[in-house]
Amino acid sequence: MIEMDLSNIERYLKESQGGSVKLRGVGEVGALDEQAIKEFGYGKSLKVTYETDGQEQQVVFSAMRGDKYGHQFYWDRAAILMFEYDTSARMEKHVKPLGLGYIDKKGRLVPVNEPEEFFIVNELIPGRPYYVDLERIKKANADFGDEERAREFARWLARIHAQKQNAPDIYLRRVRQLIGDSECIWGLIDSYPHPYEYFPPERFKQLEKTLVDWRWKLRKYISRLAVTHGDFHPWNIMIHPDGDFSVLDRSRGEWGEPADDVSAMSCNYFLYGLYQGPRLSGDFEKLYMAFWEEYLEQTGDYEILEVIAPFYVFRGLVVASPEWYPNHPKDVRQALLRFLENVLAEERFDYSNINKYLD
Repeated sequence: MIEMDLSNIERYLKESQGGSVKLRGVGEVGALDEQAIKEFGYGKSLKVTYETDGQEQQVVFSAMRGDKYGHQFYWDRAAILMFEYDTSARMEKHVKPLGLGYIDKKGRLVPVNEPEEFFIVNELIPGRPYYVDLERIKKANADFGDEERAREFARWLARIHAQKQNAPDIYLRRVRQLIGDSECIWGLIDSYPHPYEYFPPERFKQLEKTLVDWRWKLRKYISRLAVTHGDFHPWNIMIHPDGDFSVLDRSRGEWGEPADDVSAMSCNYFLYGLYQGPRLSGDFEKLYMAFWEEYLEQTGDYEILEVIAPFYVFRGLVVASPEWYPNHPKDVRQALLRFLENVLAEERFDYSNINKYLD
């Protein structure tokens, strides 16, 4: 619970409304003693009485409590309150929203005035996106440095995935997002043309039914919750001039299933490999195997092979997408779509025999 003195509420009113503001009373909504409540935090609504320009006003300050229903993190709760602020005034008979703000780490209420869109500012990293290296390898040959880089990616993932948390509701939420979120499997399926010549509705429906079984299977792996990146692919990695790398665009929360990161990177090795033939071989097979072998050696996490299949479906739907990748040759796209079905057909992913899922 965030505690604050009354001056924080008065300061907010002055900053958001301007003019002369004098706080007269603060209390829980419905309470007789307005001065009894001097605490404001998640799940608390306060009635605030104040005077401005000689006129008495009353408003209600509200914040949300974190819970297991998709509100675990402050950015979840922020999205709900932003929605209410933006839409409530457009509904007949709805109470009028008068302000939107956030509580900082010092307990101060900070107004956000008339938001329309939000933005973020990041440092600029010199270098090249990693996919540029994969394009080079596709046209020429890989060298030892390319294989070592794949291994370094695996070592980095092993380090971040070593940070675990016992929070079953967050693991289940991550699985739920994987299957049903608009950015993940259900949303990607809906983004495909309907009907789609290479994967008709009957195959999509069977894919979805199989994924429901996998959702229930993953319930017994809640102890695997770990720190993740959430979108670890070649377009989100910058290679520095000195050979080091940085990552961009962390997605879908701080905690998740390590298989998400491993599948996101490794599927791009066989995507690029398919451009050189119907089976993964040569340089891209070496990179794929180096990445997998290094990750397993560093983590000892062979259990990942029991859970990775639906995460590969998610990433496979992305790289096979006619919207995201409109220029794939027919045979490349069809191999990727076969992979979606084949990888779900086995209880344990056989990483060393990737071609059987592409055939």
